[in-house]
This record gives sequence, structure tokens and C-alpha cells, in this order.
Amino acid sequence: MQEISLATGAHMRITRPGSGTVVMCVNGGGASPRPGNWSPTIEWLVDRLAPRYPDAAFAEVRYRVRSWKMLPSCIADGAAALAAVPDADRVVMLGFSMGGAVSIACAADDRVSDLIALAPWIPEELVLSQLAGDRVTILHGSIDGVIPGIPGVRPAHSLRAADRLRAAGAQVQYRRIPGAVHGVAMRRNGRLVPLPRAGAWLRDVEQAMDQAGLSGGP
Repeated sequence: MQEISLATGAHMRITRPGSGTVVMCVNGGGASPRPGNWSPTIEWLVDRLAPRYPDAAFAEVRYRVRSWKMLPSCIADGAAALAAVPDADRVVMLGFSMGGAVSIACAADDRVSDLIALAPWIPEELVLSQLAGDRVTILHGSIDGVIPGIPGVRPAHSLRAADRLRAAGAQVQYRRIPGAVHGVAMRRNGRLVPLPRAGAWLRDVEQAMDQAGLSGGP
């Protein structure tokens, strides 16, 4: 895995640099601006997806500052990550939480063909027209935002966003994951610990990857 400093000052780490297909993974962020981190949800998924899809590179973005109040800064970091993979002829965006909004904004890059949004935040003012004709899969835990201490975006919000995306011309699939909360994994004592229904998240992401035409192993 190679770590790259981006033009904005953010960082990206990537498996198999130089691959023609890149899965660009972008994280979420809370209300309070905090230094960027490597997302445990994204990292847990990439650890399992990268061996299954050996023909694709998997890139993870670490923002300069992670906060939905600084969305333009996070979008700029995502765009810088795309600029750092000039050899890619196709990009699949994988966004968690606020990363859903970042992924949508980054879909203005013509190489983006598919978007997989996990428990996404998709604000009403976000422009969606660049996704016309693209495949969009939205996955959301059924009890996101219900459990105290694990704040998130409720599935009803992303369901409304799915309708807006369809109206903008995107090909949208929407699935709820019963019993899942906001996220796939957390970091505890330096280790990645899967959250409830992590296996279901992984299965549905793999299904979206397969539908996107990525070449997977057994």
C-alpha cells in the first residue's frame, strides 16, 4: 500500500497504484472540526474488498479536517485524490456518511461511473445533475440514529435523497440493512472491531461492486 500527500495537504493511501479502475473511498465527519483520520468503517471494508477485486485499486482519503461544517474543504480533498490517479480510466466512488455528499460532488469527474453510498448524508442543496446516467447504490442501517452515542443520518433522509437522485436521472438502488447502525466498524485499542451487521454491509457492497462490473474473485 502506498501513501500519497495530496495537493490540498490531505493524504491518500492506495493499493495497486496504476490500476485502470479505482475505488475511491471517502469518509464522514461530525459537527466539530477535527483532524482527518483513516476511517475504521472504510478500512474494515477495504481489508476485505481488495483481495476479492484484484483488478481494482482501492484508495482511502484522509481529509485535512473532517467536519460536515467544512464540506467544501472535504470535497476539495476528494477532488485532489481523483487528480492523483491520472492513470485511472474508471472510478467507483464509495462514500460513508458525509462521504456520500463528497462522492456526489466528486462525480463531476467524467471517469466516475458508479457511486456506492453507505448511510449517506446528502444535503438538499447538493447538485445531483452530474450523476445522470450513473449507477447509484444507497445502503442504510435500519436503526441508524436510534442508538444513543452513535449519531447518524436517518434512513428516511437517504430514502428521500434516492428519489431526488432518480429525478436527476441516476439509476438508483436503495436497500436498508435490518439491525444495522451508523457504520460498519469502530477502532478500539488500535484494533478494528466490527459493528452489528458488518457482514451484511460487506455482502451488499460486494453486490454493488459486482453490478458495477468489477471483476471479483471467489
